[in-house]
Amino acid sequence: MKITWYGHAAFRLEFAGTAVLVDPFLSGNPTFTGTVDEASQGVSHILLTHGHGDHVGDTVAIAKATGATVVANADLCGWLGTQGLDKLEMMNTGGTIHLPGFTVSMVRADHSSGMVVDGASVYLGNANGLIVKAPGEPTLWHMGDTDIFSDMALIAEIHRPDIVILPIGDRFTMGPETAAVAVTRYLGGLTIIPAHYATFGLLEPNADRFVSLVGEEATVVVPPLGVAHDFPKP
Repeated sequence: MKITWYGHAAFRLEFAGTAVLVDPFLSGNPTFTGTVDEASQGVSHILLTHGHGDHVGDTVAIAKATGATVVANADLCGWLGTQGLDKLEMMNTGGTIHLPGFTVSMVRADHSSGMVVDGASVYLGNANGLIVKAPGEPTLWHMGDTDIFSDMALIAEIHRPDIVILPIGDRFTMGPETAAVAVTRYLGGLTIIPAHYATFGLLEPNADRFVSLVGEEATVVVPPLGVAHDFPKP
């Protein structure tokens, strides 16, 4: 599996001839230095953890331009339908869907989800983490935005992830100290990719504290922005 980080929680996954975007907040993302066309080239699916603007991002424009199918919770899919999208796969917490060549499972995340539309707050379903599995590839858990919770251990037991993308930016998610506890207590020995930091001044400026706190309890990879990084099946 090749994983490209575009800053914040936006990632591109490439495996077995498939390209997928997760939370494609690209336009307006000050850490994104490429182009939306390049990032979305050949994408068949867009996976969304929740309905905040810094995660939905360019989803509507990309889906219309590429014909990609959007996978999101049922409430968020309903709103995306009002934006002119019709290739939607709705699901919700605890469910798994089978797509060409891979599966997506939605798991718990502790966060909110919604947007302000025409001056009114619109609820867009629960926030979730996403588990992506494909034959012969490492299993990926993108936690989305979340605080720590003890059922991370149960999710890890059920889904057996090899790679975990987790937020460390603080203020809106867990910060470096809490994220490090999540890793050392529930995710030891796995490959960890920190995310949701350094995007704006309100967030943790880098991953240094997190990496130091995790130590040798897990393999922390801080990929360079915009560069595809190979993650083989363990």
